[in-house]
Amino acid sequence: MKLLVLLAIVLLIIAGHQLLRIIELSRGLKKTTEWQVTSSDNDRMGKIMVIFMVLFFAFFFWQAARWNERVLPLASSEHGLKVDALWDANMYLITFVFIVTNFFLFWFAYKYRGLANRKAVFLAHNNKLELAWTVIPAFALAFIIIFGLKYWNEIMSVSDKADKVIVELYAKQFDWSARYAGKDGKLGETDYRQISGSNSVGMDTADVLGNDDVIVRNEFHIPVGKEIVFYMRSRDVIHSAYMPHFRAQMNCVPGMITTFKFVPIKTTMEMRKDPYVINMMAGINKQREKFGEEPVEFDYLLLCNKICGISHFNMQMNLIVESQADYDAWIAKQKAFKAVAVKP
Repeated sequence: MKLLVLLAIVLLIIAGHQLLRIIELSRGLKKTTEWQVTSSDNDRMGKIMVIFMVLFFAFFFWQAARWNERVLPLASSEHGLKVDALWDANMYLITFVFIVTNFFLFWFAYKYRGLANRKAVFLAHNNKLELAWTVIPAFALAFIIIFGLKYWNEIMSVSDKADKVIVELYAKQFDWSARYAGKDGKLGETDYRQISGSNSVGMDTADVLGNDDVIVRNEFHIPVGKEIVFYMRSRDVIHSAYMPHFRAQMNCVPGMITTFKFVPIKTTMEMRKDPYVINMMAGINKQREKFGEEPVEFDYLLLCNKICGISHFNMQMNLIVESQADYDAWIAKQKAFKAVAVKP
């Protein structure tokens, strides 16, 4: 199949070259030079512009329909719904401007093509046009900026809720760890000098606040409908904690702590029953089958969205969103740091 496609491309190139050669020979018979643009040339190019416009928009709408099923499902966090709304507003606006400007670009190339009985009009200045293309974009940008800042402030504002889950995401090449604050609701201090095989995140063993902290790897859980406050650190290079289904991303920077918060609104099981997600996973598993890989179920993922090294592609961690009761049962089974720590 690939050979046939390649052969077709080669034949098209040869045919195009021969067509250009025929045009050159015809100009020689008509005793006209190549640099002389005739009225018929302009007329022909104007009509080609219209044909190209139709094909261009047909391809654009086909692409939109073809790949729309590959976009992320609806956001699974409260703030994510607002982010999606702002994204949709931007895309509708951009798409409208894209269609209108490109339509007139090609249409005017046809309508005002150079013909023998036409003369171009020299327009030096037009105050009304200047006002229109200054004021209209200004209003559009003001709308985007105002709502963008409003949502940003809501997303990044300091949380004052007492009933929240505090989780630290600790990044290193090439995996993640999650540390939960214990019953005291506070994370213990850390010290990079205390990092060891049994103390992978550098817990300060002298700080009693960290005794009840819980550290997990490979998979971490959060309850639905409750605010989750994330503190993020990195051991080595800049990583980026990216949870696409929650529309959440924040860099993990060595030597500093960054934060992010959100409220999950859909459990993992609810997402697995979503028709859109079912269809999306069917497509993924179809591709996996071609490579002899086992089918997979939907899972929320914590990914690294910074190219952090040779195994960056493999730096991910499963995230389970569940009911409060299921979360309480899971966290109760996890051992506190004090119970497993070995002092260096």
